[in-house]
Amino acid sequence: MNNVFVYCELEGTTVAEVSQELLTKGRKLANTLGVQLEAVAAGTGITGHIEQQIVPYGVDRLHIFDAPGLSPYTSLPHTSILVNLFKQEQPQICLMGADVVGRDLGPRVSSALHSGLTADCTSLEIGPHDDKKAGKHYEQLLYQIRPAFGGNIVATIVNPENRPQMATVRSGVMKAEVLDPAYQGEIVVHEVARFVPETDYVVKVLDRHVEKAKNNLKGAPIIIAGGYGMGSKEGFDMLFELAREIHGEVGASRAAVDAGFCDHDLQIGQTGVTVRPKVYIACGISGAIQHIAGMKESGIIISVNSDPEAPINAIADYVIHGTVEEVVPKLIKYYKQNSK
Repeated sequence: MNNVFVYCELEGTTVAEVSQELLTKGRKLANTLGVQLEAVAAGTGITGHIEQQIVPYGVDRLHIFDAPGLSPYTSLPHTSILVNLFKQEQPQICLMGADVVGRDLGPRVSSALHSGLTADCTSLEIGPHDDKKAGKHYEQLLYQIRPAFGGNIVATIVNPENRPQMATVRSGVMKAEVLDPAYQGEIVVHEVARFVPETDYVVKVLDRHVEKAKNNLKGAPIIIAGGYGMGSKEGFDMLFELAREIHGEVGASRAAVDAGFCDHDLQIGQTGVTVRPKVYIACGISGAIQHIAGMKESGIIISVNSDPEAPINAIADYVIHGTVEEVVPKLIKYYKQNSK
């Protein structure tokens, strides 16, 4: 009762990376609260295949729902599973990924339970809260932290009264870490028919196409990211050339994507991909809060910027003052000379 729950998204019998990241964070939150961590997984033919992808992250109890019709994901049966399970178990916190599935499932569950939901969180912490208007003090609430008002502020959102406190987090924001490969957790295989009415299977997936990403931003050790300061598509061509020389990937800020300098799938930040490479080279990027939220965990941050007051310079390990037109060609020339 009143434990921390994580909904584990599945692709067949493979647990999504974002779910494992949230299990790691969920374990830390549960430790702070002095409660257990529980996980929920629903699919077809998953029993015996997913346990070792979930329990070693510190899961005390794994709820498995295994039945035909639960894979691939459709809204109604998965919503019924979580709503009815949460009515029974009364969790205080529920976390899920802020991807296609989580953005569909989260609002449905929170609406049915009247619980509230904070989307696209960049940080989750536990702390007290004083409601001065109502004269109430609360202990150990979930701080749901995310950029707000166009990225001008970082908002901390709390849900003092309703449960569960629900939040979605984008892939890559948290770091997945196995707690103990031999961790022992209870496995509960539920009778799905007790949770899901037959009418929920009215929607059937006849055909499904999953397209692989054109890039490997999440796994790239080196990323060269361009902002509005690159000036044009041709400016980005320089970044692609540099990326080829140093075996990196090219990313972009939202401003560059909105200006049409590059494709949307290269966008890094709150409304794009969250990355944590060993080296992040930011070229012509001012450093809005939303962008920083997507790359601040990078190992080494290098800023190439003509504006010494650019916000991104404050978090950069190294700053190269100069225009991208001056600096990037020199970088390309240097690496070409030294790679022979």
